[in-house]
Order: sequence, then C-alpha cells, then structure tokens
Amino acid sequence: MQERYFPIGIQSFEQLRKYNAIYVDKTALIYRLASTGKYYFLSRPRRFGKSLLISTLAAYFEGRKDLFEGLKIAELEKDWVKYPVLHISLSLTRVSAIEDLDCLLDNVLARLERVYGRGESERSQYGLRLGDLIERANEQTKQNVVVLIDEYDAPLLDTMHDKKLFTEVRQQLRKFFSPIKDMDGKLRFVFITGISKFSQLSIFSELNNLKTITMNDEYAAICGITKEELVEQLEPEIEVMAEKLGISPKTVVQRLRKKYDGYHFTDNSPDIFNPFSLLNSLSDKNFKNYWYSTGTPTHVTEMLANYTIRPEELEGFPAGEMDFFVPFEFAETPIPILYQSGYLTIKSSKRNIYTLGFPNEEVRVSFIKGLMPYYTKTSASQNNSFIVRLIDALDNGDVDKAMMLMRSFFSSIPYDAEKQDENHYKTVFYLVFTLATEYCVRTEERSAAGRCDALIETEDTIYLFEFKLDGTAEEALKQIDDKGYAIQYEAGDKKIVKIGVNFEKDKRTIERWVIR
Repeated sequence: MQERYFPIGIQSFEQLRKYNAIYVDKTALIYRLASTGKYYFLSRPRRFGKSLLISTLAAYFEGRKDLFEGLKIAELEKDWVKYPVLHISLSLTRVSAIEDLDCLLDNVLARLERVYGRGESERSQYGLRLGDLIERANEQTKQNVVVLIDEYDAPLLDTMHDKKLFTEVRQQLRKFFSPIKDMDGKLRFVFITGISKFSQLSIFSELNNLKTITMNDEYAAICGITKEELVEQLEPEIEVMAEKLGISPKTVVQRLRKKYDGYHFTDNSPDIFNPFSLLNSLSDKNFKNYWYSTGTPTHVTEMLANYTIRPEELEGFPAGEMDFFVPFEFAETPIPILYQSGYLTIKSSKRNIYTLGFPNEEVRVSFIKGLMPYYTKTSASQNNSFIVRLIDALDNGDVDKAMMLMRSFFSSIPYDAEKQDENHYKTVFYLVFTLATEYCVRTEERSAAGRCDALIETEDTIYLFEFKLDGTAEEALKQIDDKGYAIQYEAGDKKIVKIGVNFEKDKRTIERWVIR
C-alpha cells in the first residue's frame, strides 16, 4: 500500500488529493446536499474540518472530476457540470478595528474580480461589488453561481469584547451579504459555515430559506470522524501506532476514543472524533492535547469564572435547545459559547431536554487546567508541580499524603482569591482531583438521603468526601454515615473509603481530616 500523508494543516481538497493525504470520505453527504437543497448553514467548533468541507464543495461544483476518483461521489455523479464558484473566507486576518474588516472584504472581492472583472461600484461598496460579481459570473459562464462562505462569523468573534465595534462589524457584514437574497435566479448553491449561530437573525435575516443543518441527524457526521470511519478508513495508521507503542490496535482505538471522541451534534448523532486531534495523534503516535492548545480560550475561562455556574456543574448540565443554541450576542449564561465553541457537547437527550458535558478527556482536563489560575490565583508552574506530587501520592494509595499536599496547596492560595466559602473549596477540590486522576470525579453526588460533597471512583475504590467549614472532621465523617451516602455502593465489589474534611476559614486551608 502506498504511504499516505497526514493532512496536518491542509485545508485545500485539491492539495490533499494531490499529495495522497488521508481523506475520510464525506462525498456521499456532499452529493446529497447538492442534490436536495440550495441554501445551507452549518456551525461546528473550530478545527473540525469546515474549511476542508468548503474546499471540497468548491472542487465538486468546479467539475473537478479527476480529484474525486475512488470516492463515493464518483459513483453517484454522472454530469460533472462546471459552475462558477465564489469562495469567500472571512478568517484570513484578525479584525481589531473596522478598517481591518474593510481590508479583508476588499481583498476577498479583488481576488474574485481578477477572474470575473470589476463593475462600477466604489471600492467600499462591498455589497454592491458582491452582487456585481454574481451577475458577471452568471453572464460570462451561462451557469448559475455557487457561493461558499467559510467562517462567516470570524470578524464577529474577534470583536465580541467591544460592543461598539461588534455592532459596526455586524452592520458591515449585513450589507456585504445582502445581495444574496435578491440573486436567487442566478444562484445554484449557497453554503455558509461558522462556529456560532450569530445572527442569521441580524446578518442573513433576509435569507429566510436558509436551511440550518447544524442539528440535522442526516448531516451529523459531515465534519469530524466517526468510530466506524476510523476503523474502516484509518486501519493502517492504527496498526502502525499500535506497533510503535507496543499495544494492540483495539487498545489504540479505545484510548483514542477516550481522549478525542464523544462529540454529538444532534439527538441521534454518532460519536464523533475531533479530526484535528485524532489525525495529529495518529501522526505523532502519541496521546497529547492538540485541539485545546491551538487556541487558548482565555476569554472563555475568564467568562466562566465570572458566572454563578461552577466548573463541576458542567459534567452533566441540563438544558433546553435554546439554552445552548441561543445566538452569542443574546446569551445570558456561558453555556451557548461553551457548547458552540466545542467545550461542551450533547451527552444525552430526552423529550427535548438535553444533558451537556465535556466531550472527552482532552477537553475536560485541558479546560479545567485553564480554569485553575482563576480560582486559585496560583501560577501554572505552581499548579503543575503540585499536581505531579499529588498524582504520585494517589498512585501509591497514600491518602494521608494526598490530603497533606492538598492542605499545603490551599494554604498557598492568596487571600484575595475568589470568595472562600464551602462552594469555593469544593470547586478547587474538583479541579485538582480532575487534573490529578483519570478517574471519575463528581461533586454533590446524590443518594436517597442527600448529597455527598464529592466522590472519586477508581478501578477498585470509591472515595466519599464530606466537607465542613469551621466545623470538625468528625462531624463531616459522621454525616457520611448518618445520611447513608455509602449505602448505594456497598453491594458492589469496590472498597469504600470515607473521608471527613474540615476547612478552617481564618487560616484558609484544611484544618483536619479523618479517614475510615
């Protein structure tokens, strides 16, 4: 078998095929899109293959039959008509002033005008220039025009923090896209992608026939890679990785799923891998954090720290569809931004009520690591050093040493950190143990008699924690027994360890703990 290249950083379908790079075949879905509709909108998180999808659509509508040999669409498409394609990407530069957007739009249009010519419109009349382009492309080719808009919301995401600039950018984009609504007779296909649901309401409001396929079961896997696609189309790469690491291909798949799988974009969506992380992992033959490290979500972590929603609640957050799909500019909680940006995903749904949570280990651990400094006011290097020592204690089953390390860590948190009530200590506890272990960590764990403050479940042990603030560790331990928090686990075969912990408010740390 000829060696295949990993398409790391390649967003051009033509380049991907030219260099025999790995391509997970989505062309049957592309054929279905082109055959059954005309105006589409799709939102997906960053690094999920939206740009490659747009590039593939462009190659298809340009009639590049040679690029699709061996793919499913080659069996489905018979005509291969060549259409004029206006491919517009709005993520080419960062927008920090309205002049940046002007330069971006002028550049995008000038490139297309070199192909189809320039009309009489002023350079700054971007909407009129787009309309002229559609007209000239239609007249010159005698074919209806395909308009593909990639990352339409990139300028909006860049300016979210500045309300005045955000409004100016939104108004400019609305004028830019407005000609599309009047060109129906000259258009063959329109496809728009973005991260968020920013206002179709305010930017594409006139396009009332725009079909949103973001939560359409039929197109759930149009971006990303399913488990079936992984094992069927990437089997050679899995085997090479297994040989390099000295483990079985089955184990490789299991570890890849735990690390990078778990996205669900519809009610009946298959499990979907983040393609950027998955392909990087197979290429490096390692299990690192890739997706999160490509864009530090400082604004997201800062935002969450300012809301009443605590990070431990994100492990199973109940929400209606409009709670997580409301346009960003109308969001009253961080949930829409966390979901649409890819930090949360649908874990289950029942009767239009969804449970959201972190999609996989990469996102969960990386996101929590990013939150730590906002709750502890300690540096990343301090946190990392502490975590290494804590992991060592837990690996050796030394709960006393782990608690001593926790006491020392709490003592290092500055006095001006977040309000240090019992909830604050629970949150820091959750953040620390989520980073330090690969096991299940839950807070406010329900039982028939109430809620245990925290639970850590390992392969052979269940640790039940109860916290008191200016009480006693004995009182905390007694509450575990009095409330029967352990009863639901006693029928199992795991050892149960109960730990009562008392925090001393004046000293701002753990005063004492009792283990039984």
